[in-house]
Amino acid sequence: MRKLPSEDEYLAYFDTLSNWGRWGSDDKLGTLNLITPATRAAAARVATEGTVVSLSNDMDPAHPDPLERGTVLLRYMEIHDAADLKARHHMTEADGEPRYGGIREFVGMIAHGSNTHLDGLAHISWQDHNYNGFPASANTTIDGAAHLSVHQASEGIISRGVLLDIPAVSGRPWLEPGEAVYPEDLEAAEERQGVRVAAGDALLLYTGNFGRIRSQGPHPELHHPGFSAACMPWLRERDIALISSDNINDVFPSGFAAKDLNIPVHCVALVAMGLWMVDNMELEALARTCREKGRWDFMFAMLPWRLVGVTSSPVNPVAIF
Repeated sequence: MRKLPSEDEYLAYFDTLSNWGRWGSDDKLGTLNLITPATRAAAARVATEGTVVSLSNDMDPAHPDPLERGTVLLRYMEIHDAADLKARHHMTEADGEPRYGGIREFVGMIAHGSNTHLDGLAHISWQDHNYNGFPASANTTIDGAAHLSVHQASEGIISRGVLLDIPAVSGRPWLEPGEAVYPEDLEAAEERQGVRVAAGDALLLYTGNFGRIRSQGPHPELHHPGFSAACMPWLRERDIALISSDNINDVFPSGFAAKDLNIPVHCVALVAMGLWMVDNMELEALARTCREKGRWDFMFAMLPWRLVGVTSSPVNPVAIF
């Protein structure tokens, strides 16, 4: 039976599902420790065809916020014409006119929001602590996150990926806004697809969210489907290295009355479990590809920017078949 944990049961997850100390008192990788050289080599063997599918949406300054989540993306162009280049390079009339032009730009963004982005473990704190007991005060300074910033994933996240198509279990194109996904749904999708999510895997949850938004527009109250808090013990038991979905992963509304429990998956995953996550993957093309090929696992590869002191990185993950 699908059942949301009580608030007390959920709060106990911070202890019962904790990975603090599991990989040492100074560990900053969390569940990325589950991706070993052997894990990567096994993932590479899954890529037998060479077909590549991008799992990111475009970052477009003309349309920066498709989910209406406050995303900001600024672009400033600096164009160098012949006269400008001549002055910069101290060229004289005898040198003639430069034959090339140039352009560069400044791009400023808030990585969190509508775009596809990786959350570093410094992104969320609970009761003044981040993952593994690091004090939140050290990760909220004007100089940036001293511990647990996104650059800790400098080796990339390369593993076996598994897509679970939840709407297909009930024969629908998408889940409805605010519809929660439970462990029973995850297992029903596994059974239907003939696949099992294993330790070290990247789990990609397909809800059809972007397809619904393109058809109907964002929900007026920004409700969207996603993982329910009831999934957290299941994710811990399976020892998943990374989760993602075609939304912010948490179902919204969360089902809890307390306002500080509005993103319970983010809180337990990032703080207690050290479970990395990618928000807002574009999974429509991947879902089509999986259906056409009749296979639901692939090599997952993602190389986040090595942004020191930063809590997030825009990413373009790929699935390789």
